[in-house]
Amino acid sequence: LHLSAVKLAELHSDLKIQEKDELSWKKLKAEGLDEDGEKEAKLRRNLNVIMTKYGMNGKKDSQLVDTNYIKDGTESDTLDDPRLEKLWSKAKTSGKFSDEELDKLWREFKHHKEKIREYNILLETVSRTEDIHKNVINPSEENLVKEEVLHNKHRELKEKLRSINQGFERLRKVSHQGYDTTSEFEEPRVIDLWDMAKSANFTEKELESFREELKHFEAKIEKHHHYQKQLEISHQKLKHVEGTGDKDHLNRNKEKYAMLQEKTKELGYKVKKHLQDLSSRISQGLHHNEL
Repeated sequence: LHLSAVKLAELHSDLKIQEKDELSWKKLKAEGLDEDGEKEAKLRRNLNVIMTKYGMNGKKDSQLVDTNYIKDGTESDTLDDPRLEKLWSKAKTSGKFSDEELDKLWREFKHHKEKIREYNILLETVSRTEDIHKNVINPSEENLVKEEVLHNKHRELKEKLRSINQGFERLRKVSHQGYDTTSEFEEPRVIDLWDMAKSANFTEKELESFREELKHFEAKIEKHHHYQKQLEISHQKLKHVEGTGDKDHLNRNKEKYAMLQEKTKELGYKVKKHLQDLSSRISQGLHHNEL
């Protein structure tokens, strides 16, 4: 796959969560609690997202490369959207951003690109399900259940589209005006969650509690970013030492690399699991608003 050290750690974390979710689903299925197959369908969608994200779906150039925004003086990946490319080009040449801020902004653009990709995968899944549903001639109780499944998928699509629209407006604003120094959060995923939480059916007390939890979550993400950077540095050092023939130095670097790799995997899993839990709570609040 030619994945970087950081990407391999991320893949491990994603697959660990997928494995845990599949084990939970198997227990539910054994108890007859997934009769409509919605949870199984969601597992398939999640696996599809993982395979697309890491270039394992058989399509060339489908992999999301998660590196710094500059590599040898050029961008290391494209955004696949003319609107995003235009905004990014404007931000780069505006003089309003330091190198560190540009790095942070590039992560926001890449996060937005990934959200669009996940939305398109879900849209394709829903379209296929609808085509199958339309070809059924005789209505039955089973078909009514499938209609409910489709309704849930459409709601999920609506939530993802709302998040994409909010995210684009934020990118447009930041690209033109620069970063707001009084902004409450900096991490793209946390900003998304906070924007959605303010639209959900939370009381003031619940919203304040959620805000505090997001602060802890952002600190966890920053810690993960730190270990990702250390892992990349360690990987580069290891490749350099391998060419020197110094076995003692090589063994020390291998030990450090292995330690950083495990720590990065562990933190990646915790971040993604926490993100799942927070997203689920917001989704419930947004669904309640629609009822």
